[in-house]
Amino acid sequence: MPESLEHSSIGFESRSAAGQTAGALPAHTFGDDLIAEIKHLRAFAISLSGSVSAGDDLVQETLLRARSKSDQFRVGTNLRAWLLTILRNIFYSTFRKRAREAQDGDGVYASRLAVSGSQEGHIDLQDFRGALAKLPTRQREVLILVGASGSTYEEAAAICQVEIGTVKSRLNRARLKLIKLLDL
Repeated sequence: MPESLEHSSIGFESRSAAGQTAGALPAHTFGDDLIAEIKHLRAFAISLSGSVSAGDDLVQETLLRARSKSDQFRVGTNLRAWLLTILRNIFYSTFRKRAREAQDGDGVYASRLAVSGSQEGHIDLQDFRGALAKLPTRQREVLILVGASGSTYEEAAAICQVEIGTVKSRLNRARLKLIKLLDL
């Protein structure tokens, strides 16, 4: 049995049955065992990735994932094999993800996909609200009923208690005034 696992067995505590699993290592011992495996993880990660910095990133992600899933590790199993499996899975998941990504070093693809910032839309909405507030009440009422709420001319006429022709006239005048106020 490797020394790190013998060390792991010292201080083993069975967790309560309240949702925790017996057989997991105490947090302080598990962390020490993870640290002891870093050199092996790093060597494997560098050989997989072909880069020291990419290998270090893999090791870091592996340690984070192992720490967050420590309750799934069982005493008596090979910690190094468990960690190397996690590292390998992370590497291949990342590799598959990158294969689906388009390489765009010069930004040609990104420039085609660019979306204008939402700040401009917010400003346009503020301008529209200001212009809408400047409309006469009856024109604004008809514009909101027909334009925003989707009411028919007949429904708007019934709500406003006017003729359909009056609704159409108010709506037309409201649209023309908005165009003028918004400089469109």
